[in-house]
Amino acid sequence: MPARPSEMPRPRSSGLGLRRDILNEFLRFEDGAIDFFEVAPENWIGLGGSLKSRFDELAERYPVTTHGLSLSLGGPAPLDRELLEGIRGFLDDYGIGLYSEHLSYCSDHAQLYDLAPIPFTEEAVHYVAGRIREVQQTLDRQILIENVSYYAAPGKQMEEIDFVRDVLEEADCLMLLDVNNVYVNSVNHGYSPRAYLDALPAERVAYFHIAGHYNEAKDLIIDTHGADVIEPVWDLLDHAYGRFGPLPTLLERDFNFPPIDQLLGEVRRIRDRQAQAPRSA
Repeated sequence: MPARPSEMPRPRSSGLGLRRDILNEFLRFEDGAIDFFEVAPENWIGLGGSLKSRFDELAERYPVTTHGLSLSLGGPAPLDRELLEGIRGFLDDYGIGLYSEHLSYCSDHAQLYDLAPIPFTEEAVHYVAGRIREVQQTLDRQILIENVSYYAAPGKQMEEIDFVRDVLEEADCLMLLDVNNVYVNSVNHGYSPRAYLDALPAERVAYFHIAGHYNEAKDLIIDTHGADVIEPVWDLLDHAYGRFGPLPTLLERDFNFPPIDQLLGEVRRIRDRQAQAPRSA
């Protein structure tokens, strides 16, 4: 199945997540301020009026990537076929090649409004890989799955890195590598974040996220997307660039927005690190 690389952001490109709170700020960006932007498609499917017209204006100026929130790839209920068809229509309408989802679950027969961890078991590998293949078939795209932050590992029978690797291989999908999530999990669960990156299959990693978090305690970090990126996460991003190359990288910020120049400063910092990264990993 084609990954549609012509519709993917180019290497050494940096983007920012579009949130409605800063939509008008996006419209005032100077050309070149960002290279692409990312949205959750379920927040934009079926919209009309001024929101749609403003979104269309942005989509004419920038490439768009999408990051789903609601498919619940690891959930027990059947995949939401209506949502999948809506996502496919949205992707096709805007010529979007990159669609990603979380390697987690968020619903049964109703939304949980949180991302719960999938048990790290061989049975779960087969289950979620089959659902990813079904999504890829419906969307006619090779999708990306994101490593998620988690705070407990119920039913764990294998290590997180082995679970992720096995899902990627069996589903034949790509990976959205969230560098902040690797750092958060490494602190919360006591492993080396660099060793985690080094163990990932380089041919599967296609796109990066970076974000801020909240320190609840010395051994407990909460992934919030509501703060600036900290220096150890920037350093880990440099290591990721050395391992996988300067892939397209998105800054996530969901709330507690600083002045827009400060956000764009973090995007520029991504660009600086990409410029310093080796041409090939």
